[in-house]
Amino acid sequence: MEFFDMAVQASGANMPVVLLKDGASQTKGREAQKNNIAAAKIIAEIVHTSLGPRGMDKMLVDSLGDVTITNDGATILKEIDVQHPAAKMLVEIAKSTDNEVGDGTTSAVVLAGALLEQAESLLLQEVHPTVIVDGYRKAANKAKQFIKDIADQVTADDKPTLLKIARTSMQTKLVRKDSDQLADMIVKSVLAVAEKDGNNYTVDIDDIKVEKKSGGSISESSILQGIVLDKEVVHSGMPKKITSAKIALINTALEISKTETDAKINISNPQQMKSFLDEESKMLERMVDKVVGSGASVVFCQKGIDDMSQHYLSKAGILAVRRVKESDLTKLAKATGGRIITNLDDLFEKDLGAADLVEERKIEEDRWVFVEGCKHPKSVTILLRAGSQRVVDEVERSVHDAIMVVKDVMELPSIVAGGGAPETFAATKIRSWAKSLEGREQLAAEKFAEALESIPLSLSENAGMDPIDTLASLRSKQLGGNKWTGIDVMKGKVVDLKSSDIVEPLAVKHQIISAAAEAACMILRIDDVIATAKSAGPPPGAEGGMPPGMGGMGGMPPGMGGMPDMGGMM
Repeated sequence: MEFFDMAVQASGANMPVVLLKDGASQTKGREAQKNNIAAAKIIAEIVHTSLGPRGMDKMLVDSLGDVTITNDGATILKEIDVQHPAAKMLVEIAKSTDNEVGDGTTSAVVLAGALLEQAESLLLQEVHPTVIVDGYRKAANKAKQFIKDIADQVTADDKPTLLKIARTSMQTKLVRKDSDQLADMIVKSVLAVAEKDGNNYTVDIDDIKVEKKSGGSISESSILQGIVLDKEVVHSGMPKKITSAKIALINTALEISKTETDAKINISNPQQMKSFLDEESKMLERMVDKVVGSGASVVFCQKGIDDMSQHYLSKAGILAVRRVKESDLTKLAKATGGRIITNLDDLFEKDLGAADLVEERKIEEDRWVFVEGCKHPKSVTILLRAGSQRVVDEVERSVHDAIMVVKDVMELPSIVAGGGAPETFAATKIRSWAKSLEGREQLAAEKFAEALESIPLSLSENAGMDPIDTLASLRSKQLGGNKWTGIDVMKGKVVDLKSSDIVEPLAVKHQIISAAAEAACMILRIDDVIATAKSAGPPPGAEGGMPPGMGGMGGMPPGMGGMPDMGGMM
């Protein structure tokens, strides 16, 4: 009886139930949704000004003071250290879009931000998040279908089409004025490494090596049917140029390796020492003889080459390069048709690769080795030049995007217009389709159509055009049945984009819609954000504790505003 009494007292005392650790925080319901949407909107706002040919660039300064200047959505979001969990999801969609299709990262983030913004007004009208999510999913599938319907089928290896694609991708970047020349290089290199299987092509972009060097101008960039190594010839006595080269690719060290087990050698007189060293040098000579015996005139070695070996190789008139990266060695094997050798006893003439020319050239202050004129190069190099390091880095990012879009078209040979045309078309179609939906999903589908139009809106805004007039003109022309009508940003008009050659791969559009819809749906479904507190570690100064003042490392330098809590921004 007494026990029962106690229990009643305890519950009657109205004790608080402590569930979370001290210092943990929880945001619930509407508040959590608001916070998450606000964070995502801010991210979209950051990148939306860099959309399209008239988009602006961002200058990103990290904590070490390194500067990156870019308008590539994925790079911007990678570089800004985002802390808010919902904002991190948008960074993820930019990364995945970049990995999948290489372009359209900014569009995907802008669309995801617009979808969440539209959802916000529905949430205020008491529409349940699940209903919005369902409506969005259906609308996204429909949008992909509508865009597919208006896509033009092309031939996968049709060079003029691929050039247009690469050019459109670079129109939005810093390299616009050199886009013709770069597009030509990119298309040539992708066609060189594309593998044909029946009617289908596959492109491994790792086969295209992109080297960059500041100094000179963008127009000095070139393409090489072979490989450039940012290494120099190991020994000054070696030839610097070899024509009709026979190339040995060696994955083992041309030096005496230390024994695995510890061994002691007792040397009691100078004679023994001399014979020991002579024997060592003979072993190295034998190694080099094997290389010479195979008929090789060039050696690329992944590991080290001993001074003695260098001497013997230069005596034999062989050009050698050491410590070549494994990835480069694989590319060399593809380009020259050689086989990578791990054991020197296995090196025969049939294993050697061939190239017309292997030469060391001086580029600015560095010496690089060029391997050119490979017979059937399955690996090529694009050498990029530009006035400064910042510019050459941005050129490299632009070229990566352009290589990816050419690859996309080769693997899925369908193209659509650029300039916001497919998005506007899909939006018009979804509006009329939404009427067939029952219930509140209809509202969500209409909002999806509105969000799609955020892309042409941002394009025209960035170009200094009147966004509302532009969109109205675009809609009316689209309704007239001209699916290729879009915004030619450079001219500042709504025109038929086929004549302007502004085209994009279908694969990119599909990826943008899928990624944005998934991210928006994911964020909408969250109604509770629980941040767990870190357990208190050992006191400062104790073993394993961080030195005082290091506290959590999360702090960005003052003035960089690391956005830890978006709630304050509302």
